[in-house]
Amino acid sequence: MVEFISDNIHEIVQLTTEHLMLVGVSIVGAIFVGVPLGIIVYQQPRLRTVVLSVVNVLQTIPSLALFALLIPLPLIGGIGARTALIAMVLYSLLPIVANTFAGLIGVNPAVREAAVAMGMTDRQLLWKVELPLAVGVVFAGIRIATVMSVGLATIAAAIGAGGLGMFIFRGLAMLDTRLILAGALPAAAMALLANYGLSLIERRIGSRSAPMRQPS
Repeated sequence: MVEFISDNIHEIVQLTTEHLMLVGVSIVGAIFVGVPLGIIVYQQPRLRTVVLSVVNVLQTIPSLALFALLIPLPLIGGIGARTALIAMVLYSLLPIVANTFAGLIGVNPAVREAAVAMGMTDRQLLWKVELPLAVGVVFAGIRIATVMSVGLATIAAAIGAGGLGMFIFRGLAMLDTRLILAGALPAAAMALLANYGLSLIERRIGSRSAPMRQPS
């Protein structure tokens, strides 16, 4: 295995970089879509059931099936990284939307009342009070979405998106355990490191906002 790694180190580095790019871009996209949706769900109770139901349904679709559904679509479909990124963004929405909503609704009502008594508008209340206090819970959703995306990015290789899944699918086709491990081990390490690193940040952020949140 060591000899195999040394002989293929350049390809391993290249595919690992592609994997990181897929995860990073998809999570940034999911944050830009998911956090505003979570705010809308919080501020518009009438839309709450619809939005949460849609993101829940997206989560239940098997990943390969979602890729297959997106491929024939004009503009956003096709074979390659673009379709994979869209699918990964859609898959990442549930934890981000749900945690954004949970974080905002969990802010202590007394803090809201104090902010309103000081003359804050609804916009000021959201940006200066509620979102800063909800950021720990929101970050937990981002952590969950990131770990999920690391795994989903391996499946994206099935539609030509690149990443460490290329090793895994090639190994399955050739019945080569070394190839499978060359893709699976770095992906697993990436997921564990992402979970650990983001957990540390999450705990630090959460400890600052905990006193101003509703007791569970």
